[in-house]
Amino acid sequence: MSYVGAMVDLRVYTIRLRKMAEFIDVFDRLAMPVQLKYLGRPLGIFSSAVGPLNQVVHLWGFNDMGDFERRHAARDKDPDWPAYLQASEHLITAQENRLIRKIDLPSLALDIPVQ
Repeated sequence: MSYVGAMVDLRVYTIRLRKMAEFIDVFDRLAMPVQLKYLGRPLGIFSSAVGPLNQVVHLWGFNDMGDFERRHAARDKDPDWPAYLQASEHLITAQENRLIRKIDLPSLALDIPVQ
């Protein structure tokens, strides 16, 4: 995975016990079409395997804070967005958001083979 933007929105949703399959269905059917329209393709969507369980982690790339705010504001105004919020309300027990900035390390520009 490579990403050239400056900022990543890292979101962690904790899903109600035994509701992961339902959440993934709701997220894919109702959230993703709207998210793709305004936020573009995510850098990745994952589920927890070790540590706190029943979590979905998704990462979205942005150029800067203004880009993040503009795209989220547009998404939030989409008439289809409230359907996802309503359908997922009983499935999510906690949400954590972090905006993280890219660090350009010179060593990452080197072409070092993995052994």
